[in-house]
Amino acid sequence: MTAVLFDLDGTLVDSEPNYFEAGRRTLAGYGATGFDWERHTDFIGIGTRETLEALRAEYAIDAPLEELLAAKNGHYLELARAGTPVFAGMRRFVERLHAEGVPMAVASGSSRATIGAVLAGTGLAGYFPVLVSAEEVPRGKPEPDVFLEAARRLGSAPADCVVVEDAPPGAAAAHAAGMRCVAVPYVPATAEDPAFLRAGLVFPDGQDTFDPEVAYAYVTGRGGRRLPGA
Repeated sequence: MTAVLFDLDGTLVDSEPNYFEAGRRTLAGYGATGFDWERHTDFIGIGTRETLEALRAEYAIDAPLEELLAAKNGHYLELARAGTPVFAGMRRFVERLHAEGVPMAVASGSSRATIGAVLAGTGLAGYFPVLVSAEEVPRGKPEPDVFLEAARRLGSAPADCVVVEDAPPGAAAAHAAGMRCVAVPYVPATAEDPAFLRAGLVFPDGQDTFDPEVAYAYVTGRGGRRLPGA
């Protein structure tokens, strides 16, 4: 049976504003200013550790990486508990898959604590028996490790898995894992990225045009590639 592996941030939930604010607060705490939304979008789809490694070097911050990770996770969890919206179409998609008995997992670059908190707070936790964070695998996206580990825990072959992603690094990771991909770009300007062009189903205008019925047909093999708005 086909299994569906979901990215979390920007795919299931609109958490990117919280991640941006958590990153801004973290950097500001070390005297680093000027981090704006445009710069944040450069890291969408990249794991928190890899993001902070790059920003630590960019802003010449002397603090240990683990300290930065703890600070950002603390800020993010505070913001996430205050509210993280679920994309309406994605909720319907998840509910449809669950009703049909399709195995599902979340495979994310976020920490395990963050994934659990967000899913619990949004009421999505019960749909996902398997959660894999970048903390649990050797390499984050665009490497395929999180998706391969999620497939292993579900007992599914990579060729039987479909990944749902919002960012090019995640789509590249799906391709590297030998999995099909449904791409829903969080940043529409990235829709022509080569990683998305290899996806089997692309919604180039992102969540505004995501159709859970079209996605369900693709996952179950009852529909072909469609590019709404293209």
